[in-house]
Amino acid sequence: MTELESCMESLIKTFHRYADEDGDGKTLSKKELKKLVETELPTFLKTQNNPKTVDCIMKDLDQNKDDKLDFEEFLPLIVGLSMACEKCYMLFQKKGKK
Repeated sequence: MTELESCMESLIKTFHRYADEDGDGKTLSKKELKKLVETELPTFLKTQNNPKTVDCIMKDLDQNKDDKLDFEEFLPLIVGLSMACEKCYMLFQKKGKK
């Protein structure tokens, strides 16, 4: 597998590992999402000033309002965080070239 393919596989496996905690395996409950964010995105969580960050994420991403996130609903979180990280990366690169 290529590096990118491995990253995609890792993202899929991580989602399903947490989604499977309640036996469902297809969606993340708020509890599962909270555990995933606390475990897999601890730096992001520490930078938030809102103790209800996970509640806000769930509300924003849950398109069909079933109080669960399927993989498609979960992906915008990863995409958004990746885009923010890429901007930081580019700023760091720019400063390093000066």
